[in-house]
Amino acid sequence: MSHFSIAGMQLSLPNGNNLAVIGAEITKAKKRFPWLDMIVLSELCTYGPEKKYASTFPSEAEVFYCALAKELGIWLIPGSDYEQVNEHIYNTTSVINNQGEVIERYRKIYPFCPYEQGVTAGNEFVVFDVPQGRIGVAICYDLWFPEVARSLVCKGAEVLIYPTLTGTIDRNIELIMAQSTAAMNQCYLLAVNGTGEYGNGQSIMAGPDGSVIYKASNQDEVFPIEIDFALVRRNRERGLHGLGQPLKSFRDNPIDYPFTSQQQRSQSDLKQLGELKIAHHNSSRSK
Repeated sequence: MSHFSIAGMQLSLPNGNNLAVIGAEITKAKKRFPWLDMIVLSELCTYGPEKKYASTFPSEAEVFYCALAKELGIWLIPGSDYEQVNEHIYNTTSVINNQGEVIERYRKIYPFCPYEQGVTAGNEFVVFDVPQGRIGVAICYDLWFPEVARSLVCKGAEVLIYPTLTGTIDRNIELIMAQSTAAMNQCYLLAVNGTGEYGNGQSIMAGPDGSVIYKASNQDEVFPIEIDFALVRRNRERGLHGLGQPLKSFRDNPIDYPFTSQQQRSQSDLKQLGELKIAHHNSSRSK
């Protein structure tokens, strides 16, 4: 059997402890769709985007989600939370299996700098196995860096999941990126955004041909999608419509890409871009 059912859960949630509300929504979704294998929530949904809620893991929230996953017999990716590790804060998502066990934790490699101040970048790519195939996880702004998706795919990911919290006018650009990332990597891609005060919704699931399987509104939604891992493998083996096979070409091409190290990038022409900082008003007065 190559099918695995994932529901995106797009919710409007305030700052503060949202565990009870989220728990009730997860329970209701599993009751409504008893065939669901996994539920995915949006970035920083449990407490909101304030670092004062950062805690060490296993946190109260992670323990809560583990118990809920075990009770319902469902996999959970409960968005992300701020994780406190000594003087560092990471934006971290937990992967919880249907036995209520944390099998992986992923720390966001690209915090939304310069706006997501005080968050340390992670440095490990995370994939995990479900009975039908392999899934990779990243967070929100990681989508803007194709190296993240390609690294996950090189580790065998057939589905890419991005808990997301975007409330800005560039959401439409991210939707295009979701489609193109899915097509370039011949995989499913699910980006679950928050809505309400902090997010503008429009969560998206794209298929391995880059098509939009579903795009949410800007309201609360739970949308179940059936993943077909066999379709991913067929596309990768034969090419989209029997045409391009980009992952094989990427594998077989003899080029060694420049600028793969941080030192090489810092000495490239990109150094001319200046400091990474928030833009300020720049006015000039004619004389």
